[in-house]
Amino acid sequence: MDYLIFLLAILHVYKVLCEEMFWDTTVKLAKNMTLECVYPSTDTLTQMEWFKVNAMEKESLVIFNPTYGAIIRQPYADRVYFSNSTVTPNDMTLSFHNASEADVGFYSCFLHTFPHGPWEKVIQVVPPDSFEIDAPSNSDILSEPGKNVTLTCQLQMKWPLQQVTWEKIQPHQIDLLTTCNLSQGKSYTSKFRRQILSNCSQGMRRASIVLPHVTASDSGLYRCRFKASTGENETFVMKLTITDGKTDNRHILFVAGGTVLLLLFVILITTIIVILYKRRRRREKRVLVKESWDTQNKASNNYRSPIFTNQPSDDAREDIYVNYPTFSRRPKTRV
Repeated sequence: MDYLIFLLAILHVYKVLCEEMFWDTTVKLAKNMTLECVYPSTDTLTQMEWFKVNAMEKESLVIFNPTYGAIIRQPYADRVYFSNSTVTPNDMTLSFHNASEADVGFYSCFLHTFPHGPWEKVIQVVPPDSFEIDAPSNSDILSEPGKNVTLTCQLQMKWPLQQVTWEKIQPHQIDLLTTCNLSQGKSYTSKFRRQILSNCSQGMRRASIVLPHVTASDSGLYRCRFKASTGENETFVMKLTITDGKTDNRHILFVAGGTVLLLLFVILITTIIVILYKRRRRREKRVLVKESWDTQNKASNNYRSPIFTNQPSDDAREDIYVNYPTFSRRPKTRV
């Protein structure tokens, strides 16, 4: 009997070591980082505890009770604190300051609730060089607050699909929203802070999720990843923007400002053209006046001082002088 118990213990340890850890959120290690844990339901929180998950055991960091408060274990007493537990009872987000490489690993946010019982969210902290969010968007989606937004992606290749995963991408963390195992037609919805509706069925080639009653906090990048049974992957990224009154006003002001600037530019160009045209007309008018004035002066000078171009010869002048009748005056005689 003892041998059977020992064998079962060995098999359990082997299973733990070989089992792949499944996590809901990936966080990039930073000196000041936050591990988000928000219980999405309205159930009553009776107690919660944060663990750091190692290969063989769970190390307790913090335990919290709504009546008795929080106890922070050593050596985390001076490095971690709750961010919003006093403001929102179901928000057990844990913040670190002076974090280091020793804080890389898996963390568990374990809640006891009434009446639904235990609830757990697993977070993976990775070094900055292992955190990749290079995801240019394939499409932009615009919506108003309060609407139900559907995000859809269509598989292009003819691969035998194995899994479809939806994620929300942020600069400091990546949240798993839902995963669909196509071979079984079963889906897993992660411990995201808001409700996500998804479809999951065998043989599907189109995946979609629904975000009911969106708010401004839902804006961001959403990634859909198809994984084939042969190992190939296909990824689609959508950018969702939830507008509000301020955004609309900024957009209106931007458009109105652009229109005014364009109008002022047209008026400026028109004014310059008119000024240049008037200057040219005045210049032409001055030239015409000057030419007319020069012509009048020339005509006046010709009238006052005639110029004979054909002067008579000396013989002709002598002939005129000889034949020109002259009258002599006789002296009177007295009687």
